[in-house]
Amino acid sequence: MIKTAYQQELKFTGTCQKGSKGKTVKQVQEWLNLSVPRFPDAALATTVDSEFGSATEKAVKNFQKAAGLPQTGIVTAAVFNELSGPLKKAFTIPAKQTDIRKQVLQIAQNHLKLKAIELQADDAQNLGPWVRSYCDGFDGSPFKWCMGFVQSVLDIAATAHGKPFTSLMPQTLSCDVVAMAGKQNGRLIDNAVVRKDPGKVKAGDVFLIRMATVSDWFHTGIITGIDGDVFETLEGNTDVKGSSNGTGVFARVRNFRKGVIDVFSIDGLDG
Repeated sequence: MIKTAYQQELKFTGTCQKGSKGKTVKQVQEWLNLSVPRFPDAALATTVDSEFGSATEKAVKNFQKAAGLPQTGIVTAAVFNELSGPLKKAFTIPAKQTDIRKQVLQIAQNHLKLKAIELQADDAQNLGPWVRSYCDGFDGSPFKWCMGFVQSVLDIAATAHGKPFTSLMPQTLSCDVVAMAGKQNGRLIDNAVVRKDPGKVKAGDVFLIRMATVSDWFHTGIITGIDGDVFETLEGNTDVKGSSNGTGVFARVRNFRKGVIDVFSIDGLDG
């Protein structure tokens, strides 16, 4: 694989308990907050301040109870593996499908089902282990991660076929860079062509939303289906409003006749 930053998010040594401080505590606190969608009835959300106090200890016990683990309030490697398990599964479980396009869809759906979301703080967004995994170790407000999500999915699928996804597009977090590369290598299907002949688009292809009057692409995702005037999609860094800087991975529908949506073909991703 090319996008291996997720491996750093799975590293944990020693134990972490009340009185502990530092990076390891921050890891635990991040994952407690990210575990809220998994266990919505458990009180897990806590301050991310790198200090293991009474609130963090209680949140750990609540997580342990929800996950069926002994309620010790101490985070061992086994407890951390349970906390970070969704990310590990998303990046390492191979797709059961053999067709490359179906693999891309299944992998993307895994990230959706495993609740890939970002963390936010008062003065920043696009934070946390999922974002860092998608964005090659970086996070913070400047790092919109929709392209990082797309390329992570393509990377997992292409690796299973022994081919780098960079044979199709450059490794980047920029929608503009991928779109311009698609123009140069003939993979970018312009919205005007898409509207005239939607049959040129296939499930697994990558959509790129463009400003109407300039060559400025600002959001991307994976097309999971085409029905009439509509693309069904899976996309990161969006929300229920369809934002290009949202909070998680969502399944959406987008009308390619009402928006300016170009398509990047993934033909040949499997060799």
